[in-house]
Amino acid sequence: LIKSSLGSSKSTLFQHGLSLQSSYSNGRFFKSRSLGVYARAATDKTLYDFTVKDIDGKDVTLSKFKGKVLLIVNVASKCGLTSSNYSELSHVYEKYKTQGFEILAFPCNQFGGQEPGSNTEIKQFACTRYKAEFPIFDKVDVNGPSTAPVYQFLKSSAGGFLGDIIKWNFEKFLVDKNGKVVE
Repeated sequence: LIKSSLGSSKSTLFQHGLSLQSSYSNGRFFKSRSLGVYARAATDKTLYDFTVKDIDGKDVTLSKFKGKVLLIVNVASKCGLTSSNYSELSHVYEKYKTQGFEILAFPCNQFGGQEPGSNTEIKQFACTRYKAEFPIFDKVDVNGPSTAPVYQFLKSSAGGFLGDIIKWNFEKFLVDKNGKVVE
């Protein structure tokens, strides 16, 4: 189950994600992508319209990732899924970071209190234990009244597939090079 969760995102990334660098003329993907955009595009807003805080508390405009395929994930340090997900995220990032791919990790403590640490502790954990080189951001809420605006955007752009809630740690959003949610 753990591998299939990341595996499905990985296979989508490998089948469609990096092909986003060239064009959308790839048969079936073009059709499902186009329909998805028109079915759920209530606004022309993209991920690049948001500014978030990094793990050190500095503002980061997400437009700095323009032109890259992004995998956005809510992470936790003390979850049963932590080891396998951080290991695979680090592996995938190392393999594809030079090909226009970024992982953006957002710590979240809303699921069983499994990300209780401070930003400093989270950074130390991810970067030391798992050698995470991908960007890690400020701890956020992904559900409820204090949901981070970037997660409001991600969830509404994903359509009905996930509903309006993130169900657990390590849920992933694949975003194309134009800042639109693909899956």
